[in-house]
Amino acid sequence: VIAVFYSGNINIGLLVAALILLGILYTLFFKGYYSKFLIIIFGVIIWILFLKSGIHPTIAGILLAFLVPVRQKIDTPAFIDNLVNITNNIKQTAITKKPILTKEQIEQIDDLEDWTNKYQSPLQHLEHKLHNWVAYFIIPVFALANAGVLINSNIVLETALIRNIIICLVLGNSIGISSIILFVKKIKLIEVPKEISNRQIIGVSFLAGIGFTMAIFIASLAFENSPTYIASAKIGILIGSFISALIGFIILRLKTNKKTLANTVRSN
Repeated sequence: VIAVFYSGNINIGLLVAALILLGILYTLFFKGYYSKFLIIIFGVIIWILFLKSGIHPTIAGILLAFLVPVRQKIDTPAFIDNLVNITNNIKQTAITKKPILTKEQIEQIDDLEDWTNKYQSPLQHLEHKLHNWVAYFIIPVFALANAGVLINSNIVLETALIRNIIICLVLGNSIGISSIILFVKKIKLIEVPKEISNRQIIGVSFLAGIGFTMAIFIASLAFENSPTYIASAKIGILIGSFISALIGFIILRLKTNKKTLANTVRSN
């Protein structure tokens, strides 16, 4: 969607250069030559090429993310066998009361770290390392930088746009997500845990209407040259997100309170 609707005049030469670099990375990683440093260096160049070519650089990040392998280099039995061997070797090394480890102990620890890195897939490792940065820094900074609404006498808000965005966030996500999940559950395409009720599914579907960061991002791209629409869209997003959060909280909270009350009565 971003590439098709929110890109400017495309420079074919720069785009082809970026795609060639992506192809080289795909070939190397497909053959097993995955490297974090290689993807960072190539990634910066590809991001700049996408930016200069007229296509939104977000697409470069998405394409680069597909390069990170999801498979482990070793399976669980192999990891456990090596873990047991390394643990036994550490036990057999001389135990010293000094804070300095022996050369053999350091070698065993290095082997343990190496096998641990092989057992954890690069995608999970990267996700784990980036989680705190994304959750506690990148998203809050993005939200604080883009959530503000500039309103003055020269800007006339578009009430129709505000109303439509509120409806889409509150009803679109809740009806769409819950109806699809309940339908595929009904025809037994998926198996939902017994402790999860339909009411909880509906409550979480309302919480999905908190489309804060992505909604603001798309609105900024769609109405880049229209301050009136951007301000109206942000107001609609803020109100819609608040209503969705409130309804989802009430649905899930009532369910939790009833369950807690029932457990209390049963225990008494």
